[in-house]
Amino acid sequence: MSEAPRKHSLTLGRHRTSVSLEDEFWAGFKELAAQRGLGINETAREIDAARDPGTGLATAIRLAVLRHYRDRCTSPERTAASQAAARSLREG
Repeated sequence: MSEAPRKHSLTLGRHRTSVSLEDEFWAGFKELAAQRGLGINETAREIDAARDPGTGLATAIRLAVLRHYRDRCTSPERTAASQAAARSLREG
């Protein structure tokens, strides 16, 4: 587990910026971008455009990563598999 956030450079349109993210969130962010079929700059641009003005970009990225993994855990296929496993355990 990373100890402290590290700065990562991004380009939002023609504007260069940096965000401080823990390595785990950066890895999750890259996975989220790949799943969307986008580069990290385009994904960051989308997150930036959708975020509340009072929310920092790094926080918005962390929340997007959290939603990405939460959605994966609650997908219908995943939920059905979890329910089947729970039934199997109950039935012994």
